[in-house]
Amino acid sequence: MSRPLASVSLDLDDLWSYQRTHCDPEWERRSSYLPALVPMLLDMLDAAGCRITFFVVGWDAAVPANARWMRMITDRGHEVGNHSYHHECWLHLYTPAAMEEELARAEAAILDATGQRVSGFRGPGFSWSPTLLELLDARGYQYDASTLPTYLGPLARAYFLATARMSAAQRRERSHLFGSVADGLRPSGAYQWRLGNGRRLLEIPVTTIPGLKIPFHMSYLLYLSRFSRSLMHAYLRAALDLCRRRGVTPSFLLHPLDVLGPEHAPQLAFFPGMGLPGETKRALVREVLDTLAGKFTLGPMSAHAAHALAQERLAICEPSGIRPVALA
Repeated sequence: MSRPLASVSLDLDDLWSYQRTHCDPEWERRSSYLPALVPMLLDMLDAAGCRITFFVVGWDAAVPANARWMRMITDRGHEVGNHSYHHECWLHLYTPAAMEEELARAEAAILDATGQRVSGFRGPGFSWSPTLLELLDARGYQYDASTLPTYLGPLARAYFLATARMSAAQRRERSHLFGSVADGLRPSGAYQWRLGNGRRLLEIPVTTIPGLKIPFHMSYLLYLSRFSRSLMHAYLRAALDLCRRRGVTPSFLLHPLDVLGPEHAPQLAFFPGMGLPGETKRALVREVLDTLAGKFTLGPMSAHAAHALAQERLAICEPSGIRPVALA
């Protein structure tokens, strides 16, 4: 019997983008860890036999010094998606014209740097809006991947905001960072948005545990590993078993800080898991990828999208609503 599919993706957030979200004025220096991250990460993925989707920030793709690393991603067999141009977690507050310009600039920069057109989008900080979804559909995107169906988003936001010094205006901009409690009522697996123009757009959320809606992407697993590696592995296996029993195709998320240690980004010591050495993190990521590969056939997001769209029935959600309202 063939194994079911699971997709793996990585949000290629650079050092400056974390600093900007955290309101560190040093972000304007546009410091980068990409020269250290990309070769190390690609070697790790090669060793795991895994091809994934990198969601690339357009500004990083447009920097000439990054061209080598961007091309290396696609030359090594991975695919790229759009992670916005400026990586502002308040993307949902943009005007429609500004939002379309953000998409277009990132698309052009990523194509020029990698030689590959994007077909999927993930908003920074899980930022999205009905306007964004309609623009993605109009621009020919195959899928959106900007949602995290969990009840815990406000807790993650509260922790993040508590570790930063922000003005009232900056806090308002970040008031929807990581989503709301209502996001936990959306499906754990792929579904379709019913857009205002009557069309539909595929949504592939970052998968949470079906029913419980608790995250299990790599950052959460690393947090658990600080208490017990055995607990981390048991938690992951239980999550994957529930996905298989419920027929959910997992979309598993990685971030750069899942593989980088404090030696690579001492400025990000506030981030959970940055107390772990990079070597320890990379060993844990390999163990997690091996566990995933033991239960699923791993692939990029485009494979996940094609698989989902081939299904006869997908839940349909209204972008302004909460619950699935129909079946296709």
